[in-house]
Amino acid sequence: MTTDTRPTALITGASRGLGSALAERLAETHHIIAVGKTTGALEELDDRIQAKGGQSTLAPMDITVEAAMQQLCRSIFDRWGKLDLWIHAAVFSPPLSPAPDMPEKDFDKAFNTNVKATQRLIGYIAPLLGTEGRAVFFEDPRAGEAFFGSYGASKAAQIAMARSWQTETAKIGPLVKVLEPNPMPTAVRARFFPGESREGLADIRDEADRLLPEILG
Repeated sequence: MTTDTRPTALITGASRGLGSALAERLAETHHIIAVGKTTGALEELDDRIQAKGGQSTLAPMDITVEAAMQQLCRSIFDRWGKLDLWIHAAVFSPPLSPAPDMPEKDFDKAFNTNVKATQRLIGYIAPLLGTEGRAVFFEDPRAGEAFFGSYGASKAAQIAMARSWQTETAKIGPLVKVLEPNPMPTAVRARFFPGESREGLADIRDEADRLLPEILG
């Protein structure tokens, strides 16, 4: 099967964690467009995809750089004319801190990555998805938890925006889904809960397998 005949799946945040696991699984049926900041991790993902007979296009870039995202979406349009699936797994997790002491730099970066960049991407990607494509976001309800002010507020804002888009497009498309993964031993979680036992946490690959029917169904 050639690249041009496979459905396309753009995964922002594909270099590690759930985004990487989903990219690897989806490569069985989709051409993967993998976006992440870590070139080495993307290359390792590409190796795994190719070993299974899949194909991917690597896009090592930062989603907060507006010009890079514009160029990415333009390149998708020029090559494929559309996009079938967007999975948004990119996230910035600032250090935990009490609400009165949240570092402004971390707070700004959380909102720039988790909210502003997402808002831009929705605007750029919606025309590529058209009425038949689908977009997937991941809930992580931390709003109101102690020391999660920056992350919880920015993630809640991101999901509120996604749910508004979901409501607006319910009858006309694209299909927008908000899913909540089970707790997994990701790098983000390790920063929030250092020293936490991994017992009881869902295996990342198993979680990708569990979510895939919901993403594609």
